[in-house]
Formats: sequence, C-alpha cells, structure tokens
Amino acid sequence: MKAKKRRNDFVDELETMLTPDRVERARKKAEKEIFNIRLAELRKMMKVRQEDIKTFTQSGISKLEKRKDMKISTLLEYLDSIGMGIEIKTFPKKTARNRDKDIILLRH
Repeated sequence: MKAKKRRNDFVDELETMLTPDRVERARKKAEKEIFNIRLAELRKMMKVRQEDIKTFTQSGISKLEKRKDMKISTLLEYLDSIGMGIEIKTFPKKTARNRDKDIILLRH
C-alpha cells in the first residue's frame, strides 16, 4: 500500500510540472501501451500460444500485440481466434456518467 501511495505522489508531482496538454498526451500513450499488454495477457489467459492461432502467422501475432492502433475488424478476428468476444459501448461524454445512457454499439 505504501509503494502505491508513493507512486501516486510521484505521478501527481510530475503532473504539476507539465502542461495539461502534455499530461493528456502522456496518458493516451500509456493507454495504448496498456492495451498492447492486455492483448498478450488475454491470449495467455486463454492458454493460447501465438503459433496456435491459425488465422495469423506467429510473427503477425507478435506485431499485432505491439501495434499502436488497429482496425476493429482485426481486433475482432484476433479475439475470436483466442476464444474471446468483445462488447463496445458508447456513452455521452458531456453529461455525468450514467450507465443507463450507455448504448451497446457492438457485441461479437
């Protein structure tokens, strides 16, 4: 618990030294990196090796799991090949978050 508090203090202090625009860019970049890590984690969680996926080559999977962005169709195909589904929800940004206003855009 102490380590997390120390990390939060450090991040908070760093944010005060940067412009809000730069903080936002850093957060978006971090989100993309986390997305890539999660793709590989999902595959491992499903106990699927890269070479087990027949719809992509092993090197293709490796590249896909490191991509900065990808088409939704590619993500759908990847998730399907490891035995996972996806749900994409939309919500109004300008109002307070109300789960009743969420709309499922895609469930595959």
